[in-house]
Amino acid sequence: MKKLLILFLLITSCSDKNEQKNKAESNTDFTTVFEKSNGLETATYDETIKYYSDLGDSYDEISIQAIGETDSGKPLHIVTLNMNGSEDDFETIRKNNRILLINNGIHPGESDGIDATMMLYRDIVQGKIKAPKSTVLVTIPIYNVGGSLNRNSGTRTNQNGPKEYGFRGNARNYDLNRDFIKSDTKNARAFAEIFHLVQPDVFIDNHVSNGADYQYTLTHLFTQHNKLGGQLGNYIHTEMMPKLEQKLEAKSWDITPYVNVFNRTPESGFRQFMDSPRYSTGYTTLFNTLGMMVETHMLKPYKQRVEGTYELMKSMIEITEEQGDKITQLRKEQAKTWSAGKTYPLAWTIDTTKSSTLKFKGYEGNMIPSELTGAQRLKYDRTKPFTKDVTYQNYFKAKDSVTIPKAYVIPQGWHNVMDLLKLNNVEFTQFKKDTIFKVDSYKIEDYETRRNAYEGHYAHYNTKVKTIEQKLTFRKGDYLISTDQKAMRYLLETLEPTAPDSFFNWNFFDTILQQKEGFSPYVWEDRAQLLLKANPKLQIEYNIKVSYDEEFANNWFAQLDWIHKKSKNYEKAHLQYPVYRLK
Repeated sequence: MKKLLILFLLITSCSDKNEQKNKAESNTDFTTVFEKSNGLETATYDETIKYYSDLGDSYDEISIQAIGETDSGKPLHIVTLNMNGSEDDFETIRKNNRILLINNGIHPGESDGIDATMMLYRDIVQGKIKAPKSTVLVTIPIYNVGGSLNRNSGTRTNQNGPKEYGFRGNARNYDLNRDFIKSDTKNARAFAEIFHLVQPDVFIDNHVSNGADYQYTLTHLFTQHNKLGGQLGNYIHTEMMPKLEQKLEAKSWDITPYVNVFNRTPESGFRQFMDSPRYSTGYTTLFNTLGMMVETHMLKPYKQRVEGTYELMKSMIEITEEQGDKITQLRKEQAKTWSAGKTYPLAWTIDTTKSSTLKFKGYEGNMIPSELTGAQRLKYDRTKPFTKDVTYQNYFKAKDSVTIPKAYVIPQGWHNVMDLLKLNNVEFTQFKKDTIFKVDSYKIEDYETRRNAYEGHYAHYNTKVKTIEQKLTFRKGDYLISTDQKAMRYLLETLEPTAPDSFFNWNFFDTILQQKEGFSPYVWEDRAQLLLKANPKLQIEYNIKVSYDEEFANNWFAQLDWIHKKSKNYEKAHLQYPVYRLK
């Protein structure tokens, strides 16, 4: 009798919960702000989060959770759509599914993806479109929360709707799509937490373009295939991208690669955008995730752009469903592409020996005299559409490479760097006692620095180093970081100082660029003379430099400084890069 009572209570409880769920579903209006406004408006931050919360309350397949902080003071959220149940343990999900991560509102004025994803989630769980069986969707509803809260109707000067939208800069005026390596913002650190929790197979970042005028509503910006490299690079270039184009063409949605031009027509050809690791798809590439940006055309009506984004995401879900096993296998094999002792490319340039030809649908454009400035200005004529063969330079080759070390050693004092490595799930050990190693060390030989501020930094570029082999003593607690791990590419791109988005180039090591100890000329000159007399080879080297370097010969302080840098008095820390390589 007691067992029957318990069973009755359980059945009643489940019935009550289902009844409450069904009631919530029937009483909640899931028409979006976008739809209610006939495609003229976008949801606010609060409206977006409430919408997903209501969906989660009504459908077990959807869950929403807050993860991490943002500079705005509000958290980031992820919304998971799992048609196999309410399971949101990603380690369990990964065993039998692929995961597609969608990022929206990194530039909140580019709000197309915000509205499109809300409708996509709703239509899947309500059975309006075919639900994925082995693809779990995860979305960040609005990544740039601070920018979303800063709504206006004017800053997107080139853009045709919506009526109001967010601002590009976040709560601290950072462009978050330049922050994935340096991670100056709480947003970027929360994204890293989410990314490594989810570990997506495929990544979509929804944007709106700037640039030329043309007939397309949709353009795609896949991560550059040579840079992605290996079998994944070949797959994204020869299979995933063409399949997406074919699927959209079948739905009467033309799409072309992102038109990477400024203030000129595309007819003379254009090049693929190189997404270095500072950008979202450049960052996700470092962990062998297949990434792409959607770039809708700014001048097309907002309703049309959102609908195109919706269809594109549907098509990417279809591809992930159809080729899920292949994607999983390729990602596993990609991990074997590079290993210690092999060469890894750090910087890239256009390969002029190869290109593609696009059947490009544009508008005639001409340079005409400006009635305002009197100078020549670009003017498109939409009454003259065309389809022409256009050269698309989408092949790159390495212009700078490095031999992959077995490990890096980082002294424990560089905790700012270690904090980011830990955030990105880098595996490491610490020395249990003082240890002597033979290592390759870098001396910074040359670099240039931006003259204008860029995203909170005066970043370096054209960095050159000199490699020295030496025995060094590392202290107990210093970090030993093997390159034989998932984060290998992240380590190479951040710790090799010549890499475009290295921590060195982002100013993490600027203290080594300043000499801390110097000399008083009247004291050092006497010692310098004694040093030259005691070192005939150094005297000869000095005489040659004075004879052949006129600028040096006419600068007495430069001469004393040159001799000082050749002496034992010169500090070893100056220009010494404090990350060491084990072969």
